[in-house]
Amino acid sequence: MEETRTTPATSGTTVTFVIPDAERELTAVRLYQEIRRPRNGPGFAYDGSAGAWTLDFPLPGADRMEYLVEIVHPDGSSGTGLDPHNDLRAPGAFGDKSVVEMPGYEAPEWLAEPNANESTVSELALRCPAVKGHIPCLLWSPPDTDGAEPLPLLIVNDGPEFAAYSSLTHLIEVAIATRRLPRFRAALLKPVERDEIYSASAAYARSFLSSMMPALLQVAPTPPGRDARVGMGASLGALSMLYTHRRSPATFGALYLQSGSYFRARFDKQESGFPRFRRVSRFVGEVLSTEEWAFPIPVTMTCGGIEENLTNNRAVWRALERQGYDVTLVENPDGHNWTGWRDTFDPHLVDLLGRMWT
Repeated sequence: MEETRTTPATSGTTVTFVIPDAERELTAVRLYQEIRRPRNGPGFAYDGSAGAWTLDFPLPGADRMEYLVEIVHPDGSSGTGLDPHNDLRAPGAFGDKSVVEMPGYEAPEWLAEPNANESTVSELALRCPAVKGHIPCLLWSPPDTDGAEPLPLLIVNDGPEFAAYSSLTHLIEVAIATRRLPRFRAALLKPVERDEIYSASAAYARSFLSSMMPALLQVAPTPPGRDARVGMGASLGALSMLYTHRRSPATFGALYLQSGSYFRARFDKQESGFPRFRRVSRFVGEVLSTEEWAFPIPVTMTCGGIEENLTNNRAVWRALERQGYDVTLVENPDGHNWTGWRDTFDPHLVDLLGRMWT
């Protein structure tokens, strides 16, 4: 007999999860989620009349929720994985997660646009003294691009992941093909020792400015001036882009920063176990305490409305605004994930690049 599917039901702002267990073969079931602490919880309750473990989970202010399920067996063994009764998945750097979509959620229309498949991608290795080696980079170029032609450049931390899990290069292809954006290149940086180099690292910023950027501009020439270069990143990658800008204001003409990891000792104690927490919080403290800044640039920030980073993103947004930046904070009804970041690209990333390059 075919197994009955029990995709989570949604009602208002609540999601009802159901894990069938008619023979009571499990000891416990817990929801693993990234919306509130503890991550591994809450637990399901067993409903004998239904022969299933059930959980009503409040989801206010969100269009989507990504999650895993932990199942505990009588012998004490347990495993955390996908919901076996929900076919909807979302990809990520640490594997797929199960997904709930609230009524009314719609994926961006540009995802359905055909892929031109005429762009080119070149593999580069940029020397980085901070890691005593090289940082891999994929250089995306629009169709029929002369390598010597100066074009604007989007530099993306975690770029290959953005392409794989957020369809970034597809969005770029569609926006250029429909003439919403002019032709430009995208440098997709894949980090080595990510938690170290993206955590407000002075050594990495020096390497980026003195070694990586000059090498990149040799193969991806840009028009003169910082406005031809835009930096982009998410989480620690957003923090790193802001740090590089503050250390060298001539590097970027604008920034697109998503769910930045702007850890603060006062509000982010749950992150205090991160090895570079103090270094990050010192830099964020500098940003928040600065009253004036001589080199403001356009900045678009996005953050999930249900993620822990929202408080510190709002604080950085207010600080940059006070310092004269043309800064916008977009609060997206999602969490800290690649799909939530993807869903802000149009119109917000498209608008920022259009303002800079048209």
